[in-house]
Amino acid sequence: MSRKSRLRRELLAARRLLTPEDVRKAAAVLASAAGDLPELTGARTVAAYVSVGREPGTHALLDALRARGVRVLLPVLMEDNDLDWAVFEGAEHLVPAGRGLLEPDGARLGPRAVLEADAVLLPGLAVDGRGMRLGRGGGSYDRVLARLAAAGAHPALVVLLYDDEVVARVPEEPHDHPVDAVVTPAGARRLPRGSGAGSADPAGP
Repeated sequence: MSRKSRLRRELLAARRLLTPEDVRKAAAVLASAAGDLPELTGARTVAAYVSVGREPGTHALLDALRARGVRVLLPVLMEDNDLDWAVFEGAEHLVPAGRGLLEPDGARLGPRAVLEADAVLLPGLAVDGRGMRLGRGGGSYDRVLARLAAAGAHPALVVLLYDDEVVARVPEEPHDHPVDAVVTPAGARRLPRGSGAGSADPAGP
């Protein structure tokens, strides 16, 4: 088992210990902390995602961004694991999809719609002090980040986590891209994007 796989298993096991009340309380605090992050307060378009299960909750944050007039794009999982995008029009327009996910029921905008985002919220399991993120291993967001890099787009990359998921070091591979900031219930923290391997991106704002 690789170091990444072992760390994923440990972190997912810790999440399974969280109660629904733990998740609800953390989501409310995360929405407030993330909503105050300058990378989001100044954004006109944000690519985000709909949290499920015991993931750090995004529902309150999505509602808050939309209420402020932010155009929120949500992912639609394609058959090849790449991501299409559609505009978030409210919780009543989210429908069940494969793998237990929720997706918007509106028009699909195409995988390149993410290039319009001023900030991208990324799901993850951990991040370290260099900004290196550990995803769930499906590869969908690796494609998104590669698409952004290939187009020369540099939106702020933000990951939402629980406090104990900011770790000493995340195992990295050459294709991994560091993030700009992490938001946990304890608050938001900027990270030195570009110090990890696999990225030549300039520092975010």
